[in-house]
Amino acid sequence: MSFQDLSKFRLPENFRGRSAVFVQFWWLVQATFFRLSPQFAYGFRASILRLFGCSIGQNVLIRPTATITYPWKLTIGDNSWIGDNVELYCLGPISIGSNSVISQRSYICAGDHDYKASQFPIRSSSVNIGNECWIATDTFVAPGVVIGDGCVVGARSSVFTSLPHGMVCYGSPCKPIHARDTKPLKK
Repeated sequence: MSFQDLSKFRLPENFRGRSAVFVQFWWLVQATFFRLSPQFAYGFRASILRLFGCSIGQNVLIRPTATITYPWKLTIGDNSWIGDNVELYCLGPISIGSNSVISQRSYICAGDHDYKASQFPIRSSSVNIGNECWIATDTFVAPGVVIGDGCVVGARSSVFTSLPHGMVCYGSPCKPIHARDTKPLKK
């Protein structure tokens, strides 16, 4: 019995959303100008992403070690932060709201394969992270997930299902634990 035959795999037409030459050019620019830019050059990196079709708001901080597969499938709202070594695997659309943080080493995945089909076809699926969210370090967010506004996802969580707004969530699989406290800390 054969579960998958990769000789039958075919990339769907226009799956990347741009020509192979354009994709390779982006990867070259990302590996050089983007990756080698100084840490403080946030505006420069945002400008590069805009040139490649990313919809990116004002005052967005993206570290040079972040990896973005297809920036033309990425939307980031105002004042959001993308940390060191974050992977935005934009096989499908990824939307990150305003004032949200994706912390270091997190992996936001907008695609997978259909393991039930012998051709192992690749699929894209959107990921939507709301406004005022914090995705803490080393978190995996799966394709098709929606994370509600104001949600906090604890470090090293694995998010396979959508999460409600205004909740603190963690675990593997990630689950809502309690409401996010918005009261200021007492001094």
